[in-house]
Amino acid sequence: MTSAGAGDWIETWLSKPRFEVYLRAANQDRERAVRLYEWNAAISAAFHHDLCHLEVALRNAYDRALGNAVADGTAHWVFQATTIFPSRWQKAANGTRYDVNETSRRLMAEAIRNATPKIRRPAEPAAPPSPGKVIAELSFDFWRYLSARRHHDPLWIPFLHLAFCAGTDRRDVDKHVERLHRLRNRVAHHEPLLALDVQAHWKDLQSLAALISPQVAAYIAANSSCTRLLAARPR
Repeated sequence: MTSAGAGDWIETWLSKPRFEVYLRAANQDRERAVRLYEWNAAISAAFHHDLCHLEVALRNAYDRALGNAVADGTAHWVFQATTIFPSRWQKAANGTRYDVNETSRRLMAEAIRNATPKIRRPAEPAAPPSPGKVIAELSFDFWRYLSARRHHDPLWIPFLHLAFCAGTDRRDVDKHVERLHRLRNRVAHHEPLLALDVQAHWKDLQSLAALISPQVAAYIAANSSCTRLLAARPR
């Protein structure tokens, strides 16, 4: 704790409801609550670092796998949304019909728009973006749902399994990526991780990385601060 002490300025800084989460976890010990807040910020930053490495590995693995889904000599798969994600209608629990691939196509269209260079002169046509720029614009929401059950037959069996080590079960990938997706959202919004089993999330991260590449998993582990911070949680 700094010389300023754990005074009321903390509620002004963090807001009373936000700091109350840490006060409850610290049994109303204000200085310990601040230490918990600092630890939460540090472990969140460490997870963000490792999740960035994992996301790059995941999207590049899926990129290589989906390259097999389009014919040789045609456009990169990111420019063939209707080939990869054709309309597939299903009935929802309330009886309405919906296209299970509509969101994926929309996210691809948004990524292309965001990756397209801005036109400097109205008369000049916009240059098409490179596939790499489009892939970089695709959000984790897009990659996360590629392992969903609805893609098992049309995409996982012929193509997406190639993104992982031989014998990988789609359900294992989906289990890990679903939990990591929720963790990523909490980290991105600076939310408390105190109530989460962060040790289990670290195992999810390592397990998913190992399914993509044991070498990538080893690199992430060797350069991560998560293990040290998990052991250093204030008591």
